[in-house]
Amino acid sequence: MESAKELPKAIAPMKELSAKEMKIDPFPFFRQCRESTPVRYDPLRECWDIFRYEDVYNVLKDHTAFSSVRPVKGPVLLGSIIGMDPPKHMQMRNIVSKAFTPKSIEELGPRIASITEQLLNTVANDRTMDLVHDLAVPLPVIVIAELLGIPAEDRRLFKEWSDSIVKGPESGDKEHMHQLYLEREKTRRELDDYFLKVIAERRNRPENDLVTKLVQAEVNGERLNDMEIVEFCILLLAAGNETTTNLITNAVRRLAEDPVMQRRLQDDPALIESFVEEVLRYYPPVLSLSRYATKDIRIGHADIRKGELIIPWIGSANRDEDKFDRADQFIEDRTPNPHMTFGFGNHFCLGAPLARLEAKIALRIIMNRITNIRFADRFEFKPIRSPFVYGVEELPILFDAKL
Repeated sequence: MESAKELPKAIAPMKELSAKEMKIDPFPFFRQCRESTPVRYDPLRECWDIFRYEDVYNVLKDHTAFSSVRPVKGPVLLGSIIGMDPPKHMQMRNIVSKAFTPKSIEELGPRIASITEQLLNTVANDRTMDLVHDLAVPLPVIVIAELLGIPAEDRRLFKEWSDSIVKGPESGDKEHMHQLYLEREKTRRELDDYFLKVIAERRNRPENDLVTKLVQAEVNGERLNDMEIVEFCILLLAAGNETTTNLITNAVRRLAEDPVMQRRLQDDPALIESFVEEVLRYYPPVLSLSRYATKDIRIGHADIRKGELIIPWIGSANRDEDKFDRADQFIEDRTPNPHMTFGFGNHFCLGAPLARLEAKIALRIIMNRITNIRFADRFEFKPIRSPFVYGVEELPILFDAKL
């Protein structure tokens, strides 16, 4: 058994963001870092944290100096094209991009609307629901499961696995790191076993789904091997679930926080598109990414050595006052809005159009069917246990059904 030391220490929470209150609202801390230590080394997590927009932008833009290829430490749950650089990255990305063309994404619109309506039908008369469990989780799980050709009875497993993929340790101590190591090892075994069976079935009996397209795909005249396909499936599973779940949840959280803006969106549904973009900036479902320095390089006043880990904090860059006017204000019709929530450059999120579409459709239907959204009495936010994902585990709300 490999030791817990082999898990990268950067998956532990930053000491300053370990308290629940800081996880719910890390943005004042980010502002403080932009002002005082925009590039700083964390010896506990053995990485460089980058907080300013310009620096984050430059790190994400330059794949030659800042690589996505990671040293293998412990069970890898999110590898595939996320951990590649060009040219192989682009070759592999092109395979999946064929399934995420604008036309193919738009064609999913009616199905997304139908799922949303069905989910709301089960709670609309109750005038209360847990937005996370009743809508924000099942919607993207159903969509990505159907895209992959996964049976309905396995959707629960999908959510458990995607939660495990983004989970971080409670702290950086050896016990919690080892506990996470064991959980990741178990999850990786289960994911491999599950998808290898699906892949074998699709080789014998092709279907009209993404797994079949991966089985039949070629890179430079060669078919993908089984483990490359498994990696793609795991990526699609995590990216297809967690980002969209937290985008929808954070959007409804914002509506409950601001009744005036809620009424504006109900009166003018055309605002929903820009509202979603501002949610992505203001409450980004992904807070940070990771890169490795390919050479000795300077960022700001910091000298970073070849091989060192860099954490670009998107959640901080999105609130940078040097880039965004009134950065700490939520402006639902903000334009332009060059947030970096879906990354930037070669690794811009392939699933971004699908996440945006699901959020816009879900919010349009929510605004059409319910009103006066507010938090349930005595509700307290419980943050997701992840160092790089921003969201809450539950969001109980009260509302009035529209007549």
